Amino acid sequence: MQFAKRLEQIPPYLFAEIDRKRDEMVAKGVDIINMGVGDPDRPTPDHIVKAMHEGIDDPSTHNYPPYQGTQDYREAVAAWMERRFGVTGLNPATEVVSSIGSKEAIHNTFLAFVDPGDYTLISDPGYPVYRTSTIFAGGTPHSIPLLPERGFLPDLAAIPEEIARKAKLLWINYPNNPTGGLATLEFFAELVDYCKRFDILLCHDHAYSEMAYDGYKPPSVLQVPGAKDIAIEFHSLSKSYNMTGWRVGFVVGNAQGIKGLGQVKTNVDSGVFKAIQRAAIAGLSTTESELQAVMSVYQKRRDIIVKGLQSLGWQIQAPKATLYVWAPVPKGFTSAEFVTLLLEKCGIIVPPGNGYGAAGEGFFRIALTVPDDRMHEAIQRMTDAGIRYA
Repeated sequence: MQFAKRLEQIPPYLFAEIDRKRDEMVAKGVDIINMGVGDPDRPTPDHIVKAMHEGIDDPSTHNYPPYQGTQDYREAVAAWMERRFGVTGLNPATEVVSSIGSKEAIHNTFLAFVDPGDYTLISDPGYPVYRTSTIFAGGTPHSIPLLPERGFLPDLAAIPEEIARKAKLLWINYPNNPTGGLATLEFFAELVDYCKRFDILLCHDHAYSEMAYDGYKPPSVLQVPGAKDIAIEFHSLSKSYNMTGWRVGFVVGNAQGIKGLGQVKTNVDSGVFKAIQRAAIAGLSTTESELQAVMSVYQKRRDIIVKGLQSLGWQIQAPKATLYVWAPVPKGFTSAEFVTLLLEKCGIIVPPGNGYGAAGEGFFRIALTVPDDRMHEAIQRMTDAGIRYA
């Protein structure tokens, strides 16, 4: 039995490889501290779980859901976008669609818009799905390096015009995974103008819209006047509301973009369980004080890791958003060599920066998804092993 040739172009999924390494070390009796995957370890808030229980008990949720999401859910999404970002006028019928988390919707957007010979413009380092989904769709990914000296923002002027004219999608993700980079509305406006110039669908992966600290509030690209003419935005309840396993999110924005995504979805999935959509509505009604109580847990963990690394010679600043700390590897190491050292000497799992693209070489990513005491222990293990930046 032979695999399709497209699989020859796709490496094993980064986090599947991390899970494999973890299982190997656990089998050897190693006490692993796994800071590899951005999977919140805290329970889903009670009011969301309660709404789910009530939804399950209602027999009317036990049948197929509407492909595009229930009317109540899509209206709740439009109301949340207005309340959170001031984005008004979203039509729940044509400019909102439910999704099974973000990953599914991201992948299906490539299937909806990319043909063989088309280019996609993707950030490097970036979420690995952008590259693999381009390949699945038969397109060619063009990487845009995100460099520290530019604040991890793409340099649009460096994209060759002949590639821009063949590009169908431009993918951005701010707050950024894995770098923690941030974007302003002014930069979003530049992106909107660029995509209008070349007739490119601007896709903003906004999975970390609520994962922010120190009073920072990430903006939506749809706040830019005219953005809805060319942009769609992907949201997930996974990180913000500790709902990774629930698989629910939504996409909003340009009606043609939503229509194309929706047409693929109707052919490959059957929508989100109605009870989960009811729970998601409860999630979107979470108060600011309840949300900040969740964020304070991650902010404290961020501070533990940043201060710990600083004590070991790393000259890094605390990120204002996301679930991650993006840090350079010590001189003399590649990304892969350093994360292997952490695994073998300290029993710590973190992904190498080059797992997110060639421009990620020289970095590693730490997920803030283990309890405080384990983070303190990770820093102590590094100290005991004599691991320092300088």
